[in-house]
This record gives sequence, C-alpha cells and structure tokens, in this order.
Amino acid sequence: MAKKLPEQVKTLVGLAKRLARVNEADLLLVWVETAIAWEELRSGAGEMTIVVASDSAENLEGAVDAGLDVVQIDAFDAPISERLSTALLESIAEGILSPGAGVVAIYSAFRRGKIDSVSFIQLDEHLGRFSVRDLRELETSVPVETLKAVLDLAVQIGREGREGKDIGTMFVVGDARKVMASCRSVGFDPVKGYKRDEKNLRDKKIREAVKELTTLDGAFIVSADGTVESACQMVEAAGADVALSGGLGTRHWAAASITKKTSAIAITVSESGGKVRIFQGGEIMKTIEPFRRAMVWKRDQGGIDPLELE
Repeated sequence: MAKKLPEQVKTLVGLAKRLARVNEADLLLVWVETAIAWEELRSGAGEMTIVVASDSAENLEGAVDAGLDVVQIDAFDAPISERLSTALLESIAEGILSPGAGVVAIYSAFRRGKIDSVSFIQLDEHLGRFSVRDLRELETSVPVETLKAVLDLAVQIGREGREGKDIGTMFVVGDARKVMASCRSVGFDPVKGYKRDEKNLRDKKIREAVKELTTLDGAFIVSADGTVESACQMVEAAGADVALSGGLGTRHWAAASITKKTSAIAITVSESGGKVRIFQGGEIMKTIEPFRRAMVWKRDQGGIDPLELE
C-alpha cells in the first residue's frame, strides 16, 4: 500500500497555504524526521515551492524524485529553532531561497517525529548570503571544495568556541611552501608525522579533530588540496604594505600581510564575537557574522539582525 500523508500533516499544510497567502510567503519549509508521502505533500501544497529539510539523508529519500528541493544539515541534538534557522541559512547559501523571502514552516515542536506546528518566518530584507558563487569570485587556484571545508570549520569554531570559551584562530590556505617560509613554530606541531589523508580538512572527522587543536597558539597552514601542512605556526610577513581599519589585532594584520606577500587566502576567527574574515591580497574580502548560534555568510562587514522564528 502506498504511503499516505497523515491527516494532521494535511491539516497543517492547509494552514500553511492560508498563512502563506496572508503573508505573501514564497516557500514552504517542511522539517521531517522520517520519509513521508512526497507526491501527496507536493500536491497538497499547490503552487507553493517546497523545501524539505532533515538531519538525516534517510529521512529525505525519494523527495528529490518527487521534484522537491532538499536540505540536509548536521544538527541532530540542536533545538528545533536552531535546526530551522540552519536549514534556512543553508537554503539561502545554496540559492534555493532569497534572503528577503517569507517562509512558512511546518515541523515537530512538541513531540519529536510528529509534525505538529506551523510558523511564518520573515527573513530580514537586509540579510545577505555567501555562496559557492561568492567563493569562485575570489579568483584563486585553491579549489572551492577546500575553501568551503575550511570555512565550514571556521564558522563552527566562531559559533561554538571550545568548552564554553570563545576561541580565536587562523587558517592560511594555498601557496603553502611560500607561506611556510614566512612562519616559525611556536611550539609542538600536533599534526607532524601524520599521513596526508589523516589530516585533510575535506574530511568531516578531521575537521572535528582539528577543532580540538584550536586552543593552541598559532595558525594552521593548509595546502590547496585541504591538507593541514603544519599547525602552531607564527606567521611573520614583515614588510607587506597593508592597511586595515582600527580595532583589528595582530592575527588580522598577519592574515593581511601573508596574503599580500603570497597567493594564499587567510581565514581568521575573532576571539571576541566569533566573526570570521576572509583575506586575499592583503585585504578583507568577505566577512561572516555569527547569529543565533548559526552563521550567515554575507558580502560586507556590516552587522545584521538575528533571524526570528515566530
């Protein structure tokens, strides 16, 4: 027998359509914790665009075949408000959703595994996004996959810190040989002696392991293929002609200087506030702001308002 949509979900989809009409919403976001009757969901939603989100690939099986957009995030233990926020941010980053859109969401708020709630979410009209397209605009020989992996790690560090404490750190990516010529060790190198595939940041498990090293002093030097060549490095690029705004510390000056002196890209995490900055050619090219324990990728250095779930 073909799977059918539960009556409660049908009712909530009907409410979502009415809420969307009143608020001129653009999209229906459905958070699922098990696969459901995708075709019936699409039919019931009428003309609304649907994004299905979950923290498990198994829960999303068949959704793409039914013509639905899907977003998988890693937030199993997070509160539902954070999971929805992260799913919306990922939708923005992937270009599925525009930053100023109105969204109706149905999800499990009271009992995990049972869709029981509906909300309208108005994304801030000033909310920007930082996407893979923006990464390509950096015009670097470093593959996008490597930059995305390092940025994912940096924003997680900026958002979470380590053991309840804010952490500041820096990753210098690409042109590793020239970068290392401008570095000196500030202590024991914790990645020395490991095979290259055991310290590549494209591997999620390796990123998690590197998080534990961010409490140590010094920068991480990363090759274009994502391998952490060295850690605990003091970057010294004296003589580089750079100009930064006031209030930025030595880590940011070092990032600007090394990217002026080499073709590397530097990614810094500020200890105060978790702000992530991307440096190239001695300048800050992009800034990523923390908000609601999630991160927004945006084009400038201005602040934004947090995303509120109503």
